[in-house]
Formats: sequence, C-alpha cells, structure tokens
Amino acid sequence: MKLVLFDCDGTLVDSARLIHEVMARTFVASGHKRPELALTKSIIGLSLDIAIARMLGRPHVDDEAVAMTAHYKSIYPEVRDEADMDTPLFDGIKPLIDTLAARKELLIGAVTGKSRRGLTQILALHGLTAKFVVTRTADDCPSKPHPAMVTECCSETGVAAHDTVVVGDAIFDMQMAKSAGATAIGVAWGYAAVDDLLANGADAIAHHPNDLLSHIV
Repeated sequence: MKLVLFDCDGTLVDSARLIHEVMARTFVASGHKRPELALTKSIIGLSLDIAIARMLGRPHVDDEAVAMTAHYKSIYPEVRDEADMDTPLFDGIKPLIDTLAARKELLIGAVTGKSRRGLTQILALHGLTAKFVVTRTADDCPSKPHPAMVTECCSETGVAAHDTVVVGDAIFDMQMAKSAGATAIGVAWGYAAVDDLLANGADAIAHHPNDLLSHIV
C-alpha cells in the first residue's frame, strides 16, 4: 500500500490570486503597504500566522501577526465569494486524482497550511471529498516544514513513511517530506521555482500532473 499526500494551494488549486487579495487587504487594514504578489507567493504553504509574521519581517508570531491572522480569516469568505475570485483546479489534476483513486493499492490524502474549513471547502467545491481518505491542516499540526502532518497521516493509515509520497509546490513541502522520511515530488506549475524545490530536497519534479503517475504507481 502507498500513500500519496498532496499539498493544496499551488498544487491542487490555483489560489494565489485569492490568497494575495485577502492578504493585501489585511495588510492595508493594519496600516501596512500592500504587499507584492511575489512576497505572498513565497509564504503560501505555511500556517497563516507564521506566514504573516514572515511577511512582516518578524522572527516570531507577535500580537500584530495574531490580530492580522484573525482579520484575514474574517474577510476571507467575502473576498472568496467575489465573482472573479475562484480557486480552479490546475489542468490535469481532476483526471489524475480520478486515476489514483481507482487504484486499490493507493490511498490519497492532503497536507496543507490551510485551515480545516478552507480545505473542506476546496475539496467539496471540486467533488474530491470522498477521494481524500486522510487530511491534516494548520488546525491539526505544527506548520510546515515540521513533519507532523506527514507522520500523523502515516500513522492514521498504517502506511510507512518510506511508502509515502508528498506532492507539493513549496520548499516547505519538500523539507517536510524529507524530514518525515517520505519521497518528495515537486510540481513545476505552482508558486516556487524548480531550482528551489530541488535545492530543498525534491526527489523529482513533475511538469504536468500526468508526470506524477510514473513517480507514484
């Protein structure tokens, strides 16, 4: 039995525009200048409070980061519901998940810096809920690159880390996978540069969802 754990933002769905808009409005509401998109992309994958602290240039989560995290969460639903703020699956992801779900020797899961509510909404929106048998979010575990999301998914499913593949677009995903003893597969369609993924432990790079099949099955 193998376990395949997918990151969400930047791997399954293209959510950078939405995340950036919510983040930008949060920064402006807190008296800071609107951040650049590149800065927002650089922290996608981390738990929200840690992400905001890094964007502020703070070494730790302080009171302002906590307050901004609460503000971000409070405005996220209304921004998400704006007409031009959708979170589409990347091309090829739906057929890939369907193919993997049909394999009896594979289990599919998600490991994400999103909240539990956010992940639940994304999976339901795209009809993927039933295909993800195990999930860990920022509400359940320490932020990536801590290995807990992976190790807890392994424990819950009974699949060893060396039989687990982590698929992600961020350096934090690669670091988390290697720390847990799992295989790390970086995706080229996400928000981090391929060279950075390789430098942080990626065992291979997928340039299209179909490429993942050769690394998983």
